[in-house]
Amino acid sequence: MYKLLKQSKRSNARLGILKTAWGVIHSPFFMPIATKAAIKNLSVEDMEQLGAEIILSNTYHLYLQPGEKLIKKAGGLHKFMNWPKPILTDSGGYQVFSLSKMRKIKPDGVEFQSHLDGSKHFLTPEKSIQIQQDLGVDIMMALDICPPGDSKKEEVAEAVVTTYDWAQKCIKQWHRKKNSQLLFGIIQGGIYPDLRRVSIQQLTSLNFSGYALGGLAVGEDRKDMFKILEKIVPLMPDKKPRYLMGVGRPEEIVHAVRQGIDMFDCVIPTREARHGRLYQFCTQSQKGAIKLFGKLAYKTVIIKNTGFKKDFSAINSKSKIKLLRSQSKSYLHHLFKTDEGLGLRLATLNNLEFYLSLLTQIRRDIKEGRL
Repeated sequence: MYKLLKQSKRSNARLGILKTAWGVIHSPFFMPIATKAAIKNLSVEDMEQLGAEIILSNTYHLYLQPGEKLIKKAGGLHKFMNWPKPILTDSGGYQVFSLSKMRKIKPDGVEFQSHLDGSKHFLTPEKSIQIQQDLGVDIMMALDICPPGDSKKEEVAEAVVTTYDWAQKCIKQWHRKKNSQLLFGIIQGGIYPDLRRVSIQQLTSLNFSGYALGGLAVGEDRKDMFKILEKIVPLMPDKKPRYLMGVGRPEEIVHAVRQGIDMFDCVIPTREARHGRLYQFCTQSQKGAIKLFGKLAYKTVIIKNTGFKKDFSAINSKSKIKLLRSQSKSYLHHLFKTDEGLGLRLATLNNLEFYLSLLTQIRRDIKEGRL
């Protein structure tokens, strides 16, 4: 299922392959987010052209609309959206818990109101796995409790206890219908190393297919997140994939890779594209450059700024996407100013290509002993 190919001698970075029912993924890798069975403003053909090996969809949203039973009738999520490669779904827990005024956590699950129509639902660990099984995805996530970054230690400790209890129930449901689907457990514990260690010990005893670090990038200081990564990632099983959920910015991904993380997802590239913020590789001497590793650096630009009105250079002259090579920044500036949908498409293509290219470069540098 997971094979470690190389362990860096310069850091804790690693190269691996993750085999799933719908294909092989090369790690470290980034998962573009297809929340409602679609990458915003892009097609599955776009994603294949960009070289994405896996995408992430959202259990909560697909459960509410169109419903997992309809998707199962369509032949599963892969066939429903015509995506021929692996899919990971989160458990739905993060979305439910973010609805703090519309949900109530109970020992055996969480009661919540739909953000669509106010209807009441009760999500148990067993139901979360059943929904993901009906969706037919490659990688399922166990239902957990993700406390906010500013939670008191007592609240985080309680979340760790409940997460372990629910993890056991998820495992049992998974085994009832054991097939080629993988199931990952989610390590909680906030910014408290002792609670993280407890959570790791509990979850690794259950022998999940892989392990994720949850409850980071949820409001805590970035330095606290880095400290947790440095202390906790080495304790995660080295023969199974390690997933850092919801992270992040390019420099955060590079830091996490150096600690030994294999999998990433984040809304940043697609969300910021919708606001006209473009991610671009640049030299380290350029104004606004953020260093990544070696000679690699990046910057972000706001394409709606007046300075791009007469910039007729290509959006990305080195892109593998013809549209990004042939269309100018001036034209993209115009599209955003006139609210034309093509602008969102071009900006999203640019940002996802940047993120996927960054991970390709990371894998290359690990392989060649530079990272």
